[in-house]
Amino acid sequence: MRFWTFRIYDEIRVFIKEIYKLADSLPKKEQYELASQLRRAATSILLNLAEGSMKLSDAELNRHIIIAIGSTAEVVAILDICLDQKYINSSIHDTYMIKCEAITKQLYGFCRKLKHK
Repeated sequence: MRFWTFRIYDEIRVFIKEIYKLADSLPKKEQYELASQLRRAATSILLNLAEGSMKLSDAELNRHIIIAIGSTAEVVAILDICLDQKYINSSIHDTYMIKCEAITKQLYGFCRKLKHK
């Protein structure tokens, strides 16, 4: 599979593991709402990268990477809600913001690389 060769793929997998642990720590009343949405958004980053890599053109891969970036933004928004609701503290929030920013930068870099290919 082509996506297995992408360095960012393994980094996103690690990120998803961390997000799942965080989601599991959210209050029980949020397990079927916010926690579930957090898991789906994080998972969507990886799934779009994988799906796009199997398309026949780099333009299609690029489109899926942009969708993955959107999913990363969704994770950020959910983490903001978690902070606002005091489900996480600012230190945890900041840690995940740094990770989301790093993933986003790498995905945008990947897009640029594909366009200049």
